[in-house]
Amino acid sequence: MPGQRSITEAEKLAEAKLGGTPVRHERMALVANIYRAAAAVRQHLENAVLRSSDLSWTAFVVLWVMWIWGESESRHVAEEAGISKGTLTGVVRTLESRGLVKRAEHASDGRLLLLSLTEEGEALMRRLFPDFNDEETFVTGRLDDDECRALADGLRKVVLQVEEQGEARRIALLDGAEPTPRRSGRRRQAAPEAG
Repeated sequence: MPGQRSITEAEKLAEAKLGGTPVRHERMALVANIYRAAAAVRQHLENAVLRSSDLSWTAFVVLWVMWIWGESESRHVAEEAGISKGTLTGVVRTLESRGLVKRAEHASDGRLLLLSLTEEGEALMRRLFPDFNDEETFVTGRLDDDECRALADGLRKVVLQVEEQGEARRIALLDGAEPTPRRSGRRRQAAPEAG
């Protein structure tokens, strides 16, 4: 994007800042560029394709999961979409109000919620996905098919490393302690002093 620092410049600045610090620069660059690529692709696809259908990236991913997997328990949709159950609740509420998603109780366990696309949701995904894929082709345009396959395979390995070994690594790093709870961006206000 014009006016922003380039990836190359950011990598050079980071390497200069870290100087003699014993870090694996190639690993740092890979993880940083995974993040930057994901953010750039997400922003481009939202602006170029999803906004015209009044969808956020998260809403599209939720629709995609249900489109591919069919009717699914809400907890599985949240897991596949990489979002919390609380976030899913808000997204589903919005998609349901637009007639794209429907909820149903599980036949044998009333505590479980099943989610699926409506006919309108199915039609939207059939209409929208070719445009989405055209933009996937655009954002990967500097790579040939072999490079795309190799990069996809490499990123799959990164995901598998975290999925298969991440929990054990977190436990070891935290010496068995629970992780610090996540905080929202808001800070709790101090109670006014009695006076």
